[in-house]
Amino acid sequence: MRKKTFAAAALLAAASLTLSACGSGTDNDPPVTMVSEDTARQAATVLDKPFEKPDLILTGTDGKQYDFREQTAGKPTLIYFGYTHCPDVCPLTMHNLAVAKQQLSQADQDALRVVFVTTDPERDTPEELGKWLKSIDSTVVGLTGDFDTIQAGARTLGISIEPATKDKDGEIVSTHGTQVVAFSPKTDAGYVLYGEDTTVDDYTQDLPKIVKGENP
Repeated sequence: MRKKTFAAAALLAAASLTLSACGSGTDNDPPVTMVSEDTARQAATVLDKPFEKPDLILTGTDGKQYDFREQTAGKPTLIYFGYTHCPDVCPLTMHNLAVAKQQLSQADQDALRVVFVTTDPERDTPEELGKWLKSIDSTVVGLTGDFDTIQAGARTLGISIEPATKDKDGEIVSTHGTQVVAFSPKTDAGYVLYGEDTTVDDYTQDLPKIVKGENP
């Protein structure tokens, strides 16, 4: 595998340029990390310097407090930031993950944590998140809460999020990065990134390794 050095935030932003309702804004002083580029496969980007797990304490779909670090400690975990009113990328990403997850053994399905954090907390109440996720995968952890807390947590992973705004047609849209970050059960570090073009087959191939904390 050939390795190159990138600014992670710049890489992530570039991957989001094709979005319409979902996109990536620009933050000041984004975190920088090293990534390993596999020129043969573009789905998974393995980080040479993994991200620290964000200190996110938010509200789950059951209305109870959810400490992301505490609840996912020692467990293979995938996190995605998006919103339920997203017309395209968010539901597609979550459906792809749900289908791929079903290909795992039951033991691996039980071990894997998939976490969806809303970027539009004003509309995505715990109840709304619960309804939306139930139609995709009821085992996904849905989190909402204070926007500033969510934005700060995403920023530690090099993911930009902007407050929801209205587009030219008057529709409310949430501009955000579209990457899935995988955390190792061995180190609790975010060591793999997936872009919006990652397919069901890509996830199906990689998840058994993610569950074990191995490089895809």
